[in-house]
Amino acid sequence: MQEPERKTSPRGPAGPAGLTAVEPGDRPPRAPGRGSGRTLGRPSRGLTTIVVGTVLLLAVSAVAAPESLGSSSVRGMLPFAAVLAVLALGQTLVVQQGGIDLSVPGFVSVTVVVVTHVPDGDDARLLPAVLLAYGICLVAGLVNGLVVARLGMSAIVTSLGTNALLYAVVLGISGGSPRNTTGALRRLVASSTLGVPHSVVAAVLLTAVVAVLVKKSVVGRRFEAVGDNPLAARLAGLRIHRHRTSAYVLAALLYCTAGVLLAGIVTTPSAFQGDSLLLPSVAAVVLGGTSLLGGKGSAVASAVAALFLSQLDQFVLTLGVSTAVQNIVQAVALAVGVAVYSVNWRGVLGRLPSRNVGSARPVGAS
Repeated sequence: MQEPERKTSPRGPAGPAGLTAVEPGDRPPRAPGRGSGRTLGRPSRGLTTIVVGTVLLLAVSAVAAPESLGSSSVRGMLPFAAVLAVLALGQTLVVQQGGIDLSVPGFVSVTVVVVTHVPDGDDARLLPAVLLAYGICLVAGLVNGLVVARLGMSAIVTSLGTNALLYAVVLGISGGSPRNTTGALRRLVASSTLGVPHSVVAAVLLTAVVAVLVKKSVVGRRFEAVGDNPLAARLAGLRIHRHRTSAYVLAALLYCTAGVLLAGIVTTPSAFQGDSLLLPSVAAVVLGGTSLLGGKGSAVASAVAALFLSQLDQFVLTLGVSTAVQNIVQAVALAVGVAVYSVNWRGVLGRLPSRNVGSARPVGAS
């Protein structure tokens, strides 16, 4: 009896040598040109959507609440939008690796406490305090990354635990009491050049650096490949654990930078200044179109989404609603972002009954 012919892939035999073996249930590698470097010159769907949404929000604000676009309102809103943009950059890196970082409040709060309590108003001790804050955040980010990447723990559980540890440090240093920002930090962060706040300049520069690093460099493309399809990346010889760990470390450094900026913007920041920043940081990433399953993402879109959320808060605040309503609006914006990017609307619309049902002929009619 003749043995049936064994089929092989045109690229070589199935298995690690040909990089074509795919286990059942795993996503196959993307074809070149779809999500690869060939499409880097085109704006992503998320960037286009959030830019259009921001323009529409500004138009509605100009009609319904013009005070929210006044010069004083914009000057007050932009620095906080810059802080949120930097946080969103870090959260984007983590989400691109299929995780989510719930330790954002702890990172921001510990940074604010260290750079305000350690100097205690002495400008000469500001630099050591900032370096100490970065050191703490670096270690905490490394712990997050190693536990998630090496031990396989849930990103949610790990980041919640890290957040609790960071708040223990906050209480140990501050006792829960606020402290004034040093004059040097306030002059550095809260000042403006040519009318542009330094915090905004920092956010724009960081956004450009992250965008170029992820989209234009070989390391960045490998980073996205690991998040998009870990199996294919592993078969291609990429170091999955290293890329996932680096996402949490870089995110921690960005959170620390946001905390330094926030400490310079607010004259007397509280010891729990980061409490209200978790939901907006996640919402900015989702509204920017970054897939919650990992892979593709846009640093620029996340930064624009941070501006959108900040203006939305300003708009709602101008209408005179309570803080609870503002939180509900942020939650609704997050839900809308998930619906827009995650739901297959073509499939949903395709399953709707046709409008011409009434004109259909009965079975057996001639």
